[in-house]
Amino acid sequence: MSSSYTGNVEPGGAPAVRELPGLRITKLSVGPMDNNAYLLECLSNGDLLLIDAANEAPRLLELVGDRPLSTVVTTHQHMDHWVALEEVIAATGARALAHPDDAEGLPITTSPVVDGDRIPVGDCELEVIHLVGHTPGSIALLYRDPSGSPHLFTGDSLFPGGVGNTHDDPVAFASLIGDVEHKLFDALPDETWFYPGHGKDSTLGAERPSVPEWRARGW
Repeated sequence: MSSSYTGNVEPGGAPAVRELPGLRITKLSVGPMDNNAYLLECLSNGDLLLIDAANEAPRLLELVGDRPLSTVVTTHQHMDHWVALEEVIAATGARALAHPDDAEGLPITTSPVVDGDRIPVGDCELEVIHLVGHTPGSIALLYRDPSGSPHLFTGDSLFPGGVGNTHDDPVAFASLIGDVEHKLFDALPDETWFYPGHGKDSTLGAERPSVPEWRARGW
């Protein structure tokens, strides 16, 4: 694992690259809302998967280069996470995946993925975790590194300091905090590193003590 990786990226700035034994993770900030896009590369065969073609298609395509991009996964239907989706798919021929509960909000037809599905990245795989509340079809993607700690891509469902925005809807908040507690914090160890849809990364261990406070405050 690259010891220099911090997960800090700036809009328009250079990507941050993390080297795991089998997987390379490249994080890039794109667009006016400082969205994170993540390019995952299997180190054994070069297979590429992009999480959230959020914006600035030319920069995302520059990251891909002349290599084949096999898959683009959209974590949820909010527009800031898919501005570049149509252009990236058209340029690469990659398959587009999203949860069916959010598919109607996307600009192109996507193939469905649901809770518990596995998405291959060459010899690696991502597990789909459905987290209802920020949107009906929000998903997180879990990579269980056989050589180390888990890595979790949370979209806008979990950030350092709290869960995603549920727009003052108590039902949506109850659903999201419940899913985040049970499917993430209860199921995964403290050393799980998570990568959100905006801003800095964190670990479940760093955030775990604050979860009761998040539930109590209601956001």
